[in-house]
Amino acid sequence: MSEQSMTASGVESAFEELAASRRDWIQQVLRPWCRTATLRELRKAEQEWFDIAGRVDVKATLWTWAWERYPDIVHADMAGVHEAWEVVVQLKDGRQLTGYPDSRQSQRGLLVLIARRADGGLEETSGISIDDIAGIRRI
Repeated sequence: MSEQSMTASGVESAFEELAASRRDWIQQVLRPWCRTATLRELRKAEQEWFDIAGRVDVKATLWTWAWERYPDIVHADMAGVHEAWEVVVQLKDGRQLTGYPDSRQSQRGLLVLIARRADGGLEETSGISIDDIAGIRRI
């Protein structure tokens, strides 16, 4: 084998190892970090996301991974919060809110719910901080 082909093979192998290492770091370090980080930390990371995660959509990665701490509002094949299921949101202060997540309006770590009022109309919650949520369960 020529020195040139060995070098090319070595570079290709090193690149494959580098790419595998980066994928592993994303799955084993970055994604779990997003599931536990505070809103303040997430917003700080959002500003540097291109440098941290590469050329990926912030909503599809950082914010979706952050919401994965509440599995009942995410879907494996969709970015952001999943709107199809009514949920009960348990807040850390003891209150409970019920409604459907609004993916379009739930931005940057703030969850917006659409709920049906007793008179049949719709009511929208103001953004609920990811930091204020103790748990979310699907109804």
